Amino acid sequence: MEQEKDLIERTVAGSSAAYAELYEQTAGDLYKLIRLLVGNTEDAQDVMQETYLQAHRNLHRFDRDRAFRPWVTGIALRQVKACRRKSWLQARRIGRAAQYNRRTEEADFANESAERLDRGEWIERIERLPYKLRQIVILKYLNDYAQEEIAEILGIPLGTVKSRVHAALERLRKSGPKPFEQERSDSAENAHLKTGGRYS
Repeated sequence: MEQEKDLIERTVAGSSAAYAELYEQTAGDLYKLIRLLVGNTEDAQDVMQETYLQAHRNLHRFDRDRAFRPWVTGIALRQVKACRRKSWLQARRIGRAAQYNRRTEEADFANESAERLDRGEWIERIERLPYKLRQIVILKYLNDYAQEEIAEILGIPLGTVKSRVHAALERLRKSGPKPFEQERSDSAENAHLKTGGRYS
């Protein structure tokens, strides 16, 4: 945390090298989140660029007592929303709204993130979720955010996060084998939600 604060202070003071380091520490996971939400590489790259430009412009107002990663994730989600709206309007304007629902043919996960999904078909199932549920699943199970962090990032009550997690998992269960769960053991509850090796 102290190193992060130092990088932020140096960035605000004008160091491009410090901001490049902040970017390197956060860009990998953030890109995977954006890529799944917008559905194609070109738009994802545009959203990434705009996200870090916006973050840089507003970094002087950033509360140094907060973590940088959830803050920049919140900026990214606002940019994703703007991108989705722009795509929808463009598709509607040319009379082909179905283009807005284009499918992702490949997954741009790092190896460790892909392993968390058990099998590749979960990517397709997640992409079929309604946007608000897909958002929650990606933040929780691919980016390892706690539910409290997700509530802060999205600006919604914790109870809403919990209900959306439940709703998303119910939909995924109906589409195939139970996702993100571990076989029950004698000392465990009936099932535990799996978050890439750690449990919440």
